[in-house]
Order: sequence, then C-alpha cells, then structure tokens
Amino acid sequence: MQSLSSLKADFLQYIEIEKGRSPLTVRNYDHYLSRFLDFIKVESPSDITESMMREYRVYLNRLPAKPPKKGSKKSAAVETLDKKTQNYHLISLRAFLKYMRKQGFQGYDPERIELAKTSSRELDLISEKELQNLMAAPDTSTILGLRDRAMLELFFSTGLRVSELCSLDRDTDLKTGEISIRGKGGKIRVVFVSGAALLAVKKYIEARVDIDEAMFIDHSPRAHARIVREESIRLTPRSVERVVEKYAMIAGIAKKCTPHVIRHSFATDLLYNGADLRTVQLMLGHASIATTQIYTNVTNKFLRDQFEKFHSKRKNDSH
Repeated sequence: MQSLSSLKADFLQYIEIEKGRSPLTVRNYDHYLSRFLDFIKVESPSDITESMMREYRVYLNRLPAKPPKKGSKKSAAVETLDKKTQNYHLISLRAFLKYMRKQGFQGYDPERIELAKTSSRELDLISEKELQNLMAAPDTSTILGLRDRAMLELFFSTGLRVSELCSLDRDTDLKTGEISIRGKGGKIRVVFVSGAALLAVKKYIEARVDIDEAMFIDHSPRAHARIVREESIRLTPRSVERVVEKYAMIAGIAKKCTPHVIRHSFATDLLYNGADLRTVQLMLGHASIATTQIYTNVTNKFLRDQFEKFHSKRKNDSH
C-alpha cells in the first residue's frame, strides 16, 4: 500500500503538471497537507477516521496565526487562524482526498468535509480622489518614477494581478491596446490597456538603457550586482507591493492600499459605469462568477447612496 506521504508527493506533481497550478499554489498545498499529515500521524489512507478529522478541525481553530514572540507572556491573548485560512487547509485536504479516490485508494469521503462559515467579505477600496492622488504621486522626472507611474496606470487600466504584471515582458505588443495574459491555472484572457497606461509604459521603456527582457525591473543600486551575474532584475510581486505602499503613503492614503486594492477599484469602476457581472468576471480572470459577486455588494451600496442623494432628495423637496 502506497503511503500518504508518497501520495502527497504524487498529488503535488499532479496539480502542477496536469492542473497547471502555479508554483506558489503548489507550495501552499504542500504546507497545508504536511500540517495535516503531521497531525494525524498515520500512513495509510484507510486509517483516516472521523474522529481524526474532528480533532484536526479543533486543532486548526485553535492554532496560533503567528508564532509567539520571544518574552511574551503565555497568558496573553493569542490570535488564531482566521476562518478563511482554515478553509484553505480544508480545500487542499478535500482535493487531496478526491485525488486518492480517483487513484483507487479507499479512505475518508472528501464530501464530508464542510468549510467553516465566514463572515461576509468586505472589500478594501479607495476613493476616486485617492486613486487620482496615487497615480500622481510618482516623480516622473526619474526612471523610478516613470516605472512606477507605468505600473500604477497599468494596474488600474487592466485589473491585473500583481503576479501577472510582474510576468510581462518589455516586448509585449501594446499597439493594439490589448494584452493576452496567462492567469491562474494557465488560463488565457485578454485585458485592455487605456491610452494613459500605454503612454506611461512607452515613456518608461524608452527611458531604459538596459537589455533585460522584463517590462518592469529593479533600478536600485543592488541590481547592478545581479546584472554582473547575468541574473534577471525583473521585479517580484513583493517589490511591487512595496512600491504601491510607498506611493499610498505619499498620496496621504491612510487605509490599506495594495495592488489588489487597485484591482478592486478596476472592477467596481466597471460596474459603476454599467458593465455586467459576467464581463467583469472575464476581465478579472475569475474561474467562477461567485467570486466576482462580492463586487455587487459594493455597487448596490453605491446605487443606494445615489438614490438617497438624488431621488429621495427630489421627493422631499417637492413637499
């Protein structure tokens, strides 16, 4: 009988090669499943029991979100894993159990795993004025400012994920105003680039003197050593997140502001201006329209505010 550890290794290869999952997703699944196998301490799929599952759910619910700091008092309140993170563990486990069944191994029924109930998701959004201030924050008299303005404009124009933006190459054809993007699961979608974003990217590319193939690169002094070693100086997602955080601070935006927040702003802007939910789903690259429906809560509130501001006011003024 093949062991659970061996089956886990096969499963990770399966989701990477057959399902086209990203390296980050594979690492996350490995982390979640290793945590489960370390907890149950059995090696046969048929040895996984209902009581083990119940105890594992309790374990996840009580698991600290972060390791305790050195010198902290044991009696201090400890923040535990939120429901969303617990569900990530359960989703990966359910997928693993389904895979084992397909391979002919009898074990725990994956359909018996129910996800934890989560509170309605709140979107982090910035106002139109804050978005304008963010776009205007980079100093475009410098190569860094040109790069950062181009990234910000491209984010809002296309709704790209940060990983998708980092994967762009400088020879990407922008003349048509369209870019084909390979998103999650290797799925291809088309995004549209605004005139402002096209111009910002053009100015940045023309100002560069390097030969790196990436559209957005590191211009810091430390990048020189990587060039000497003939390594790519392509920006990483974390580097881009830091750039956005920097300009949010310069723009005086006190609330959370990340590349994903700009993606939210892209989606809600489309809906405010009449786009239907299916269109937004396709532009964001969501596999399920259920993921996109979170934006309807925001737009419904917007419509209610507009009603209160204009229609109800007019009705009251008529008396």
